[in-house]
Amino acid sequence: MSEDDLLENYRRAYDTRVGFGQRPALILIDFCQGYFDPDCDLYADVDDALASALRVREVARQAKIPVILTGVSYHPSTIDGGRFFEKAAPLRYFVEGNPMGAFAEGLDPQDDELIITKQYPSAFFGTSLASTLTAMGVDSVLLTGLTTSGCVRASCIDAMSHGFRTAVVAEACGDRHEAPHDANLFDMNAKYADVVSEDETVKFLQGLG
Repeated sequence: MSEDDLLENYRRAYDTRVGFGQRPALILIDFCQGYFDPDCDLYADVDDALASALRVREVARQAKIPVILTGVSYHPSTIDGGRFFEKAAPLRYFVEGNPMGAFAEGLDPQDDELIITKQYPSAFFGTSLASTLTAMGVDSVLLTGLTTSGCVRASCIDAMSHGFRTAVVAEACGDRHEAPHDANLFDMNAKYADVVSEDETVKFLQGLG
């Protein structure tokens, strides 16, 4: 099957847009220092993704929508890491106290921004995020973060599964290689979310103000 035939096959099966919701929240997933330090195994050369996310965050704050940051942290014994910690060796950088697990430079949490600490890929799994968003009256989420093929994808699927309209901001997500980044954006857009541009997102948020 040629690439054109493949795309047409997907368009026939998966070509639905759900659109932005009425009461969104912005989620910045795992923008930790390790992804930006060339000496760290996690390094992924994703400065552009962070810059995009910070621009979206600024407009979101102006629109007065909830902004939520997620990070990963493990007990020094790693007892709460389970099979994920066992499988993914770089998670050792998220043991409590390791500077690589801190938020990246430029992403300083504000007093009115919620921080969700997690141990697994999804921002929703094992956390209070879904119930918190529901209690706030949020009907949709805008996802940014790292990595596209990992925690962003996992959070995207769970957001949709919890009933939230889900948009993934393409430029504000990053991965260590273009292939998994592009493939996962394609797949999320086909099945779970609308993959949107930074410009689309900014225009939507400005319309809320």
